[in-house]
Amino acid sequence: MRWPLPALAWVFGLVVAGLTGLSTPAKADLRICNTTSGRVGVAIGYLDGPVWVTEGWFNLKPGRCETIIRGQLNSRFFYLHAVDYDRGGDWSGTNILCVRDTEFSIRGPLDCYARGFERAGFIEVDTGQQSDWTVELGDGGLVTGRP
Repeated sequence: MRWPLPALAWVFGLVVAGLTGLSTPAKADLRICNTTSGRVGVAIGYLDGPVWVTEGWFNLKPGRCETIIRGQLNSRFFYLHAVDYDRGGDWSGTNILCVRDTEFSIRGPLDCYARGFERAGFIEVDTGQQSDWTVELGDGGLVTGRP
C-alpha cells in the first residue's frame, strides 16, 4: 500500500512531536537564586504530610542558582530564611521555625530552645500551586518568586 505524501508528512510530524515530548521532561523543582555579590546560606521550611520540616543550610555562591527541592512541589507554601555570609544581614519574616548553626533537618516547629535549636523568622513563599518555582534573593532584602 502506498501512502499519499500528505499522510506521510502527518505521521512523521506525530512521531517527531512524540519524541520531542519524551526528550524534554516537565520541569518541577524549587530553586533558589542568589543574585547578590556575596555568599548566601538558605534554610527552608515546608509541610511533610502533617509535620513541619526545616532544613538548611544550602550554600549559594554569588550569581548562582541551586535546586533545593527536586521534583513536583507538593505544597503551595514554602518558607525561606537566608543569611548573607559576606556582608551580614538576612532575609527573614514573621513565621518562626527552628534552625541551628550547622547543617540540619528538624521535624516540628515547637519548643525550639528546649530541643537545643534556635528560632528564626521565615518568609512565606506562595507558589500559587505551581509545580515548579524559583525564588531570587537580591540586595535590599528582596525576595521575588516566579514559575
